[in-house]
Amino acid sequence: MEPLHNPHTAARRFWTWSALVCLVMLSAVWLLPKLRPGVTSASREASVKTARVVREEFAPALRLNGTTQAERSYVAATPFLRGAQIGTLVITRLIPSGARVGKDDVLVEFDPQAQQKDFLEKQNTYVSLSGQLAQRQAEEEIARAKDDTALRQAEDDLGRAKLDVQRNEIVSRIDAEKNDLALEEAQATLKQLRETYQHKRASAAAAIRILELQRERADETMRNAQANAARMTLRSPMEGVAVYNSMWMGDRMRTAQLGDSVRPGLPLLQVVDPSKMEVRANINQVDFSRIKIGQTAQIHLDAYPGLVFQGILKELSPLAHGGQFTETVRSFTARFQVQGQDPRLLPDLSASIDFEIGPKRNALVIPRDAVVSEAGGNYVYKQTTTGFEKRAIQVASWGDSEIAVESGLDTSDVVQRQVSQTPAGQAAR
Repeated sequence: MEPLHNPHTAARRFWTWSALVCLVMLSAVWLLPKLRPGVTSASREASVKTARVVREEFAPALRLNGTTQAERSYVAATPFLRGAQIGTLVITRLIPSGARVGKDDVLVEFDPQAQQKDFLEKQNTYVSLSGQLAQRQAEEEIARAKDDTALRQAEDDLGRAKLDVQRNEIVSRIDAEKNDLALEEAQATLKQLRETYQHKRASAAAAIRILELQRERADETMRNAQANAARMTLRSPMEGVAVYNSMWMGDRMRTAQLGDSVRPGLPLLQVVDPSKMEVRANINQVDFSRIKIGQTAQIHLDAYPGLVFQGILKELSPLAHGGQFTETVRSFTARFQVQGQDPRLLPDLSASIDFEIGPKRNALVIPRDAVVSEAGGNYVYKQTTTGFEKRAIQVASWGDSEIAVESGLDTSDVVQRQVSQTPAGQAAR
Protein backbone atom coordinates (compact mmCIF):
# COMPACT_ATOMS: atom_id res chain seq x y z
CA MET A 1 0.00 0.00 0.00
CA GLU A 2 1.35 3.48 -1.09
CA PRO A 3 1.90 6.11 1.56
CA LEU A 4 -0.75 8.87 1.83
CA HIS A 5 1.71 11.64 0.77
CA ASN A 6 3.99 10.00 -1.83
CA PRO A 7 6.18 12.72 -3.44
CA HIS A 8 6.59 10.74 -6.70
CA THR A 9 2.82 10.51 -7.16
CA ALA A 10 2.41 14.29 -6.65
CA ALA A 11 5.06 15.04 -9.25
CA ARG A 12 3.38 12.80 -11.86
CA ARG A 13 0.05 14.53 -11.28
CA PHE A 14 1.65 18.00 -11.69
CA TRP A 15 3.24 17.20 -15.03
CA THR A 16 0.06 15.50 -16.29
CA TRP A 17 -2.09 18.56 -15.56
CA SER A 18 0.56 20.92 -17.09
CA ALA A 19 0.53 18.94 -20.33
CA LEU A 20 -3.28 19.05 -20.49
CA VAL A 21 -3.33 22.85 -19.97
CA CYS A 22 -0.76 23.42 -22.75
CA LEU A 23 -2.74 21.21 -25.12
CA VAL A 24 -5.93 23.17 -24.46
CA MET A 25 -4.20 26.52 -25.05
CA LEU A 26 -2.65 25.39 -28.37
CA SER A 27 -6.04 24.11 -29.54
CA ALA A 28 -7.67 27.43 -28.70
CA VAL A 29 -5.03 29.38 -30.63
CA TRP A 30 -5.49 27.16 -33.70
CA LEU A 31 -9.32 27.13 -33.60
CA LEU A 32 -9.93 30.86 -32.93
CA PRO A 33 -9.24 32.12 -36.51
CA LYS A 34 -11.32 29.26 -37.89
CA LEU A 35 -14.28 30.03 -35.64
CA ARG A 36 -14.20 33.84 -36.30
CA PRO A 37 -12.88 34.43 -39.85
CA GLY A 38 -15.03 37.49 -40.42
CA VAL A 39 -13.61 39.32 -37.45
CA THR A 40 -9.98 38.63 -38.45
CA SER A 41 -10.52 39.67 -42.06
CA ALA A 42 -12.36 42.82 -41.03
CA SER A 43 -9.65 43.92 -38.63
CA ARG A 44 -6.98 43.27 -41.27
CA GLU A 45 -8.85 45.17 -43.98
CA ALA A 46 -9.56 48.05 -41.62
CA SER A 47 -5.83 48.81 -41.50
CA VAL A 48 -5.46 48.86 -45.31
CA LYS A 49 -5.34 52.22 -47.08
CA THR A 50 -7.70 52.44 -50.04
CA ALA A 51 -8.66 54.93 -52.73
CA ARG A 52 -11.76 55.30 -54.89
CA VAL A 53 -11.51 55.48 -58.66
CA VAL A 54 -12.74 58.88 -59.89
CA ARG A 55 -13.26 60.40 -63.31
CA GLU A 56 -11.79 63.88 -63.65
CA GLU A 57 -9.57 66.12 -65.70
CA PHE A 58 -6.08 64.65 -65.62
CA ALA A 59 -2.77 65.90 -66.95
CA PRO A 60 0.57 64.14 -66.40
CA ALA A 61 2.51 66.12 -63.82
CA LEU A 62 6.09 66.15 -62.68
CA ARG A 63 7.35 67.20 -59.27
CA LEU A 64 10.89 68.41 -58.67
CA ASN A 65 12.63 69.40 -55.47
CA GLY A 66 14.95 72.39 -55.40
CA THR A 67 16.34 75.28 -53.40
CA THR A 68 15.53 78.96 -53.66
CA GLN A 69 18.22 81.50 -54.39
CA ALA A 70 18.50 85.06 -55.65
CA GLU A 71 19.32 85.86 -59.26
CA ARG A 72 21.49 88.74 -58.05
CA SER A 73 23.55 88.38 -54.90
CA TYR A 74 26.85 89.41 -53.34
CA VAL A 75 28.79 87.18 -50.97
CA ALA A 76 30.63 88.99 -48.17
CA ALA A 77 33.62 86.76 -47.43
CA THR A 78 36.56 87.20 -45.12
CA PRO A 79 39.23 88.94 -47.23
CA PHE A 80 42.49 87.32 -48.26
CA LEU A 81 45.35 89.52 -47.00
CA ARG A 82 48.30 90.21 -49.24
CA GLY A 83 51.66 89.31 -47.74
CA ALA A 84 50.28 89.07 -44.19
CA GLN A 85 51.21 86.42 -41.63
CA ILE A 86 47.92 86.75 -39.73
CA GLY A 87 45.89 83.53 -39.76
CA THR A 88 42.51 84.86 -38.56
CA LEU A 89 40.59 88.12 -38.33
CA VAL A 90 38.38 89.31 -35.47
CA ILE A 91 34.88 90.59 -36.31
CA THR A 92 34.21 93.97 -34.65
CA ARG A 93 31.03 94.97 -36.50
CA LEU A 94 28.29 92.94 -38.18
CA ILE A 95 25.06 93.99 -39.87
CA PRO A 96 21.94 92.28 -38.42
CA SER A 97 20.50 89.36 -40.34
CA GLY A 98 17.48 90.30 -42.45
CA ALA A 99 18.34 94.01 -42.43
CA ARG A 100 17.78 96.11 -45.53
CA VAL A 101 21.07 97.02 -47.15
CA GLY A 102 21.80 100.02 -49.34
CA LYS A 103 24.62 100.44 -51.79
CA ASP A 104 27.99 101.08 -50.05
CA ASP A 105 26.55 100.22 -46.63
CA VAL A 106 28.98 98.56 -44.21
CA LEU A 107 28.35 94.83 -43.88
CA VAL A 108 31.29 93.58 -41.82
CA GLU A 109 34.26 95.20 -40.11
CA PHE A 110 37.35 93.41 -38.83
CA ASP A 111 39.92 94.57 -36.29
CA PRO A 112 42.48 96.63 -38.31
CA GLN A 113 45.05 97.14 -35.52
CA ALA A 114 47.39 94.40 -36.70
CA GLN A 115 47.44 95.79 -40.23
CA GLN A 116 47.93 99.34 -39.02
CA LYS A 117 50.80 98.24 -36.80
CA ASP A 118 52.37 96.34 -39.69
CA PHE A 119 52.01 99.42 -41.91
CA LEU A 120 53.77 101.69 -39.37
CA GLU A 121 56.60 99.18 -38.88
CA LYS A 122 57.18 98.81 -42.60
CA GLN A 123 56.96 102.55 -43.06
CA ASN A 124 59.75 103.05 -40.53
CA THR A 125 61.78 100.34 -42.26
CA TYR A 126 61.22 102.03 -45.63
CA VAL A 127 62.33 105.42 -44.32
CA SER A 128 65.41 103.89 -42.68
CA LEU A 129 66.38 102.00 -45.83
CA SER A 130 65.87 105.13 -47.92
CA GLY A 131 68.31 106.99 -45.66
CA GLN A 132 70.85 104.16 -45.83
CA LEU A 133 70.56 104.09 -49.61
CA ALA A 134 71.11 107.82 -49.94
CA GLN A 135 74.14 107.62 -47.61
CA ARG A 136 75.58 104.66 -49.53
CA GLN A 137 75.14 106.45 -52.84
CA ALA A 138 76.88 109.56 -51.47
CA GLU A 139 79.75 107.45 -50.13
CA GLU A 140 80.09 105.79 -53.52
CA GLU A 141 80.25 109.18 -55.25
CA ILE A 142 83.05 110.26 -52.88
CA ALA A 143 84.91 106.97 -53.37
CA ARG A 144 84.54 107.23 -57.15
CA ALA A 145 85.92 110.77 -57.17
CA LYS A 146 88.84 109.70 -54.97
CA ASP A 147 89.63 106.74 -57.22
CA ASP A 148 89.37 108.93 -60.32
CA THR A 149 91.92 111.34 -58.79
CA ALA A 150 94.27 108.47 -57.91
CA LEU A 151 93.93 107.09 -61.42
CA ARG A 152 94.79 110.42 -63.03
CA GLN A 153 97.74 110.80 -60.64
CA ALA A 154 99.01 107.35 -61.67
CA GLU A 155 98.69 108.26 -65.33
CA ASP A 156 100.67 111.45 -64.76
CA ASP A 157 103.35 109.50 -62.86
CA LEU A 158 103.60 107.06 -65.74
CA GLY A 159 104.04 109.92 -68.22
CA ARG A 160 106.88 111.47 -66.19
CA ALA A 161 108.55 108.08 -65.81
CA LYS A 162 108.50 107.62 -69.56
CA LEU A 163 110.15 111.03 -70.05
CA ASP A 164 112.84 110.18 -67.50
CA VAL A 165 113.62 106.93 -69.30
CA GLN A 166 114.23 108.87 -72.49
CA ARG A 167 117.11 110.66 -70.67
CA ASN A 168 118.90 107.39 -69.81
CA GLU A 169 121.54 107.96 -72.54
CA ILE A 170 122.78 111.16 -70.98
CA VAL A 171 122.57 110.23 -67.31
CA SER A 172 124.65 107.90 -65.23
CA ARG A 173 124.07 104.22 -65.25
CA ILE A 174 122.62 104.23 -61.72
CA ASP A 175 120.17 107.00 -62.60
CA ALA A 176 119.18 105.12 -65.76
CA GLU A 177 118.39 102.00 -63.72
CA LYS A 178 116.38 104.11 -61.27
CA ASN A 179 114.40 105.56 -64.17
CA ASP A 180 113.66 102.06 -65.50
CA LEU A 181 112.48 100.91 -62.06
CA ALA A 182 110.31 104.02 -61.66
CA LEU A 183 108.69 103.31 -65.06
CA GLU A 184 107.91 99.72 -64.12
CA GLU A 185 106.46 100.84 -60.79
CA ALA A 186 104.30 103.50 -62.46
CA GLN A 187 102.99 100.97 -64.98
CA ALA A 188 102.19 98.41 -62.26
CA THR A 189 100.47 101.04 -60.12
CA LEU A 190 98.30 102.26 -63.02
CA LYS A 191 97.37 98.69 -63.95
CA GLN A 192 96.42 97.88 -60.37
CA LEU A 193 94.35 101.05 -59.99
CA ARG A 194 92.47 100.32 -63.21
CA GLU A 195 91.69 96.74 -62.14
CA THR A 196 90.62 97.65 -58.60
CA TYR A 197 88.60 100.58 -59.96
CA GLN A 198 86.22 98.24 -61.79
CA HIS A 199 85.96 95.88 -58.81
CA LYS A 200 85.15 98.76 -56.45
CA ARG A 201 82.44 100.08 -58.81
CA ALA A 202 80.87 96.60 -59.15
CA SER A 203 80.97 96.05 -55.37
CA ALA A 204 79.44 99.46 -54.69
CA ALA A 205 76.73 98.90 -57.32
CA ALA A 206 75.85 95.52 -55.72
CA ALA A 207 75.64 97.07 -52.25
CA ILE A 208 73.42 99.86 -53.57
CA ARG A 209 71.23 97.35 -55.41
CA ILE A 210 70.76 95.30 -52.23
CA LEU A 211 69.58 98.38 -50.38
CA GLU A 212 67.26 99.24 -53.27
CA LEU A 213 65.73 95.75 -53.19
CA GLN A 214 65.28 95.92 -49.43
CA ARG A 215 63.63 99.30 -49.77
CA GLU A 216 61.37 98.06 -52.58
CA ARG A 217 60.35 95.07 -50.46
CA ALA A 218 59.60 97.31 -47.50
CA ASP A 219 57.62 99.62 -49.80
CA GLU A 220 55.59 96.70 -51.18
CA THR A 221 54.94 95.36 -47.69
CA MET A 222 53.91 98.82 -46.54
CA ARG A 223 51.49 99.17 -49.47
CA ASN A 224 50.10 95.68 -48.81
CA ALA A 225 49.52 96.53 -45.17
CA GLN A 226 47.79 99.76 -46.22
CA ALA A 227 45.61 97.88 -48.71
CA ASN A 228 44.87 95.17 -46.12
CA ALA A 229 43.77 97.82 -43.65
CA ALA A 230 41.29 99.07 -46.27
CA ARG A 231 40.00 95.49 -46.72
CA MET A 232 39.02 95.33 -43.06
CA THR A 233 35.72 96.97 -44.02
CA LEU A 234 33.35 95.13 -46.37
CA ARG A 235 30.72 97.25 -48.11
CA SER A 236 27.77 96.16 -50.21
CA PRO A 237 27.96 96.92 -53.95
CA MET A 238 24.18 96.57 -54.31
CA GLU A 239 20.86 97.03 -52.54
CA GLY A 240 19.14 94.05 -50.97
CA VAL A 241 18.65 92.06 -47.80
CA ALA A 242 21.41 90.65 -45.58
CA VAL A 243 21.20 86.88 -45.12
CA TYR A 244 23.63 85.02 -42.87
CA ASN A 245 25.33 81.82 -44.02
CA SER A 246 25.61 78.81 -41.73
CA MET A 247 29.21 77.59 -41.54
CA TRP A 248 31.25 75.07 -39.64
CA MET A 249 32.82 77.16 -36.87
CA GLY A 250 34.55 75.52 -33.96
CA ASP A 251 32.72 72.27 -33.33
CA ARG A 252 29.27 73.00 -34.80
CA MET A 253 27.34 74.68 -37.62
CA ARG A 254 26.33 78.24 -36.85
CA THR A 255 26.37 81.81 -38.15
CA ALA A 256 29.08 84.37 -37.49
CA GLN A 257 28.88 86.60 -34.41
CA LEU A 258 30.67 89.64 -33.05
CA GLY A 259 34.07 88.78 -31.63
CA ASP A 260 34.52 85.63 -33.71
CA SER A 261 37.96 84.90 -35.15
CA VAL A 262 37.47 83.78 -38.74
CA ARG A 263 39.88 82.55 -41.37
CA PRO A 264 40.25 84.16 -44.83
CA GLY A 265 37.81 83.20 -47.58
CA LEU A 266 34.94 82.30 -45.23
CA PRO A 267 31.51 83.38 -46.66
CA LEU A 268 29.96 85.15 -43.68
CA LEU A 269 26.78 86.46 -45.28
CA GLN A 270 25.29 87.47 -48.59
CA VAL A 271 23.27 90.39 -49.86
CA VAL A 272 20.39 89.18 -52.03
CA ASP A 273 17.94 91.02 -54.23
CA PRO A 274 14.53 89.65 -53.12
CA SER A 275 12.78 91.17 -56.12
CA LYS A 276 14.28 88.53 -58.44
CA MET A 277 14.32 85.02 -57.00
CA GLU A 278 14.80 81.64 -58.65
CA VAL A 279 14.71 77.96 -57.80
CA ARG A 280 17.36 75.50 -58.94
CA ALA A 281 16.44 71.82 -59.20
CA ASN A 282 17.82 68.58 -60.63
CA ILE A 283 15.88 66.76 -63.38
CA ASN A 284 16.30 63.05 -63.91
CA GLN A 285 17.53 62.02 -67.36
CA VAL A 286 14.27 60.09 -67.87
CA ASP A 287 12.21 63.30 -67.58
CA PHE A 288 14.69 65.53 -69.42
CA SER A 289 13.01 65.11 -72.82
CA ARG A 290 9.54 65.83 -71.38
CA ILE A 291 10.18 69.46 -70.46
CA LYS A 292 11.21 72.53 -72.41
CA ILE A 293 12.34 76.10 -71.87
CA GLY A 294 9.50 78.51 -71.13
CA GLN A 295 7.28 75.93 -69.46
CA THR A 296 5.27 77.25 -66.49
CA ALA A 297 5.12 75.59 -63.09
CA GLN A 298 3.79 76.05 -59.58
CA ILE A 299 6.38 76.53 -56.84
CA HIS A 300 5.59 75.60 -53.23
CA LEU A 301 7.79 76.43 -50.26
CA ASP A 302 8.09 73.59 -47.76
CA ALA A 303 8.36 76.07 -44.88
CA TYR A 304 5.12 77.86 -45.92
CA PRO A 305 2.68 75.26 -47.32
CA GLY A 306 0.03 77.84 -48.23
CA LEU A 307 2.42 80.02 -50.23
CA VAL A 308 2.35 79.32 -53.98
CA PHE A 309 4.26 81.09 -56.75
CA GLN A 310 4.20 80.81 -60.49
CA GLY A 311 7.51 79.87 -62.08
CA ILE A 312 8.97 79.77 -65.58
CA LEU A 313 11.71 77.41 -66.73
CA LYS A 314 14.41 79.82 -67.89
CA GLU A 315 17.47 77.62 -68.20
CA LEU A 316 18.21 73.92 -68.64
CA SER A 317 21.78 72.66 -68.44
CA PRO A 318 22.86 70.78 -71.59
CA LEU A 319 25.44 68.76 -69.64
CA ALA A 320 24.46 66.08 -67.13
CA HIS A 321 26.07 65.32 -63.81
CA GLY A 322 26.02 62.38 -61.43
CA GLY A 323 22.74 61.57 -59.76
CA GLN A 324 22.07 61.85 -56.04
CA PHE A 325 22.12 58.12 -55.38
CA THR A 326 24.03 56.61 -58.30
CA GLU A 327 26.35 57.69 -61.10
CA THR A 328 24.49 55.48 -63.58
CA VAL A 329 21.40 57.69 -63.67
CA ARG A 330 22.40 61.21 -64.67
CA SER A 331 20.70 64.50 -63.75
CA PHE A 332 20.40 67.92 -65.35
CA THR A 333 20.23 71.28 -63.59
CA ALA A 334 17.16 73.44 -64.24
CA ARG A 335 16.62 77.08 -63.24
CA PHE A 336 13.06 78.32 -62.64
CA GLN A 337 12.38 82.05 -62.36
CA VAL A 338 9.90 82.89 -59.59
CA GLN A 339 7.10 85.25 -60.57
CA GLY A 340 6.01 87.57 -57.76
CA GLN A 341 7.45 88.71 -54.44
CA ASP A 342 6.89 87.96 -50.78
CA PRO A 343 8.86 88.87 -47.62
CA ARG A 344 9.00 85.18 -46.72
CA LEU A 345 10.67 84.27 -50.00
CA LEU A 346 14.34 84.08 -48.99
CA PRO A 347 17.34 82.10 -50.26
CA ASP A 348 18.18 78.54 -49.17
CA LEU A 349 14.56 77.45 -48.67
CA SER A 350 13.57 73.99 -49.87
CA ALA A 351 10.87 74.14 -52.54
CA SER A 352 8.82 71.76 -54.66
CA ILE A 353 8.07 72.47 -58.32
CA ASP A 354 4.94 71.03 -59.98
CA PHE A 355 4.21 71.40 -63.67
CA GLU A 356 2.18 69.60 -66.27
CA ILE A 357 4.05 67.63 -68.92
CA GLY A 358 1.11 66.63 -71.11
CA PRO A 359 -2.37 67.74 -72.27
CA LYS A 360 -5.40 67.42 -70.01
CA ARG A 361 -7.90 64.66 -70.65
CA ASN A 362 -11.02 63.24 -69.01
CA ALA A 363 -9.89 59.95 -67.48
CA LEU A 364 -10.23 57.50 -64.61
CA VAL A 365 -7.67 58.53 -62.00
CA ILE A 366 -6.12 56.51 -59.16
CA PRO A 367 -3.09 57.10 -56.93
CA ARG A 368 0.20 55.92 -58.36
CA ASP A 369 1.03 53.86 -55.26
CA ALA A 370 -1.99 51.64 -55.99
CA VAL A 371 -0.30 50.19 -59.09
CA VAL A 372 2.19 47.35 -59.03
CA SER A 373 4.18 46.35 -62.13
CA GLU A 374 4.87 42.65 -62.61
CA ALA A 375 6.03 40.61 -65.62
CA GLY A 376 5.66 43.55 -67.99
CA GLY A 377 2.10 44.36 -66.91
CA ASN A 378 0.39 46.75 -64.49
CA TYR A 379 -1.99 45.51 -61.79
CA VAL A 380 -4.14 46.82 -58.95
CA TYR A 381 -5.90 45.09 -56.08
CA LYS A 382 -9.60 45.85 -56.33
CA GLN A 383 -11.81 45.58 -53.24
CA THR A 384 -14.54 42.93 -53.34
CA THR A 385 -17.05 41.60 -50.82
CA THR A 386 -14.54 39.01 -49.62
CA GLY A 387 -11.33 41.07 -49.72
CA PHE A 388 -9.10 42.24 -52.55
CA GLU A 389 -8.52 40.61 -55.91
CA LYS A 390 -5.72 41.22 -58.40
CA ARG A 391 -6.89 43.05 -61.53
CA ALA A 392 -4.87 43.88 -64.68
CA ILE A 393 -5.20 47.45 -65.96
CA GLN A 394 -4.04 49.49 -68.94
CA VAL A 395 -2.33 52.76 -68.00
CA ALA A 396 -3.09 55.70 -70.28
CA SER A 397 -0.69 58.19 -68.73
CA TRP A 398 1.66 58.38 -65.77
CA GLY A 399 1.91 61.31 -63.39
CA ASP A 400 4.14 61.95 -60.42
CA SER A 401 1.49 61.03 -57.83
CA GLU A 402 -1.49 59.86 -59.95
CA ILE A 403 -2.10 57.87 -63.11
CA ALA A 404 -4.84 57.76 -65.75
CA VAL A 405 -6.37 54.32 -66.33
CA GLU A 406 -7.33 53.32 -69.86
CA SER A 407 -9.19 50.09 -68.97
CA GLY A 408 -9.62 47.54 -66.21
CA LEU A 409 -11.48 49.71 -63.67
CA ASP A 410 -14.77 51.60 -63.41
CA THR A 411 -15.87 54.67 -61.58
CA SER A 412 -16.45 54.13 -57.83
CA ASP A 413 -14.23 51.04 -57.72
CA VAL A 414 -12.00 50.91 -54.63
CA VAL A 415 -8.37 49.89 -54.91
CA GLN A 416 -5.73 49.21 -52.30
CA ARG A 417 -2.95 51.79 -51.82
CA GLN A 418 0.67 51.21 -50.85
CA VAL A 419 0.52 47.72 -52.32
CA SER A 420 3.04 45.19 -50.99
CA GLN A 421 4.06 41.89 -52.53
CA THR A 422 1.35 40.09 -50.48
CA PRO A 423 -1.74 42.36 -50.23
CA ALA A 424 -3.92 42.21 -47.10
CA GLY A 425 -6.97 40.96 -48.94
CA GLN A 426 -5.14 38.02 -50.48
CA ALA A 427 -3.62 37.03 -47.14
CA ALA A 428 -7.09 36.82 -45.59
CA ARG A 429 -8.44 34.36 -48.19
